[in-house]
Amino acid sequence: RGAFVTRQSMNVLLQALERQGLVVRPAQAPAGRALPTELTARGRRQLKVASAAVRRVEQDMLANLDASQQDQMRRLLTACIASLTGPPASAT
Repeated sequence: RGAFVTRQSMNVLLQALERQGLVVRPAQAPAGRALPTELTARGRRQLKVASAAVRRVEQDMLANLDASQQDQMRRLLTACIASLTGPPASAT
C-alpha cells in the first residue's frame, strides 16, 4: 500500500518473484492470511544490483542541481508523497 500497489497486483508480483527464485513464501500463513516473504540469496544479490542502479539514476538526476535545489526537490517530493498518502483533496 505504501508503494500505491493493490493487494492483487502485489500478489501477482510476488508470485512472479517466487517463480524466478528471488523470494520464498510458505504454502500457508502461520497466522492470518498474509504470507511472510523472504528474499533468497539470489534475491539479495539482485536487490544489491537494483539498488546500485537506482542510486546512479538519483545521482545523475540531481547532478546539475546545487545543494539548495536538491533540498527543495526533497521537500517537494515529500509534499507530493504526503498528498498521495493523506485524505483525498476535496474537489472544487
